[in-house]
Amino acid sequence: MSKREEYEKRTERNLQPILEQGNYELVDVEFVKEAGNWYLRVYADKEGGITVDDCEIISRALSDILDEQDYIEESYILEVSSPGLGRPLKKEKDFVRSMGQEVEVHLYKAQNKQKVFEGILEAFDQDSVTISLEDGTQMQFARSDISLIRLAFDW
Repeated sequence: MSKREEYEKRTERNLQPILEQGNYELVDVEFVKEAGNWYLRVYADKEGGITVDDCEIISRALSDILDEQDYIEESYILEVSSPGLGRPLKKEKDFVRSMGQEVEVHLYKAQNKQKVFEGILEAFDQDSVTISLEDGTQMQFARSDISLIRLAFDW
């Protein structure tokens, strides 16, 4: 397990009591480097939507734990936010909740000269995702080929 994965897993474990107390749902935790800075990002949600005040509550509680345990070696910026409209599907519960809805599937490598497909989420398992395209054809993608899958949204 990489340091990044270890930090994310440990942060998830530390978040559980905070989230349960406030009836929040953990969407994702990521530890990423962008423009020379490390970011520890927590995406949370709750029924009816998460507010800025909710994010502040989670951030303060988690910050205290992070300061106390001090397990992240690098300097980083803590961010807590909602998953937003482009919410990625990562966990099984995300896929279950999105069954029958329109999703965007982004691939690492083009298939049929295309890297992005939109369709209705029909099925998924540990290894693959199946969508129905607008013309009714079904496409199955290996999970290892998918760089991102999220709910589709119209502007």
